[in-house]
Amino acid sequence: MTDLHIRTALPEDDDALARLDRATWSTLHAVQPRPEPPYEPFFNDRFGPRDHLVAESDGRLVGYVKLGFPTPLRVNAHVRQIQGFAVAEEARGQGVGRRLMRAAVDEARRRGALRITLRVLGHNTPARKLYETEGFVIEGVLPGEFLLNGEYVDDILMGRPL
Repeated sequence: MTDLHIRTALPEDDDALARLDRATWSTLHAVQPRPEPPYEPFFNDRFGPRDHLVAESDGRLVGYVKLGFPTPLRVNAHVRQIQGFAVAEEARGQGVGRRLMRAAVDEARRRGALRITLRVLGHNTPARKLYETEGFVIEGVLPGEFLLNGEYVDDILMGRPL
């Protein structure tokens, strides 16, 4: 995608991001049930536009990454965590996810973080490979943490210094 642009989300991106989030829902990465109408707004009191970077191509949102704090504790304020990540099906394999990951790392660094972490389901091999190629390493595993589609799935914590 040569025309891909990464930017901070805007309040008017709410509907497009909500649709993207629903379209990409899968037990490959989601532990919450599939969203059902009436749908909640994408932005909420905890995570607003400034917490999201979006990938835009030809005026259309094709991906996002949500960056937050892993805990509300001051002693943990030097760490940022990727707490949401999605790329539209038609944009996969074109570098969108990689560009979003790099933008999240840069943004975390810009906001003063010294580390960045994320959690990924053990069976999400494509995401784990992407994270590893971007310098994330496995820092912990919670075996069988989630029961998805009748199977127990590990929750993996990955992180890297900034």
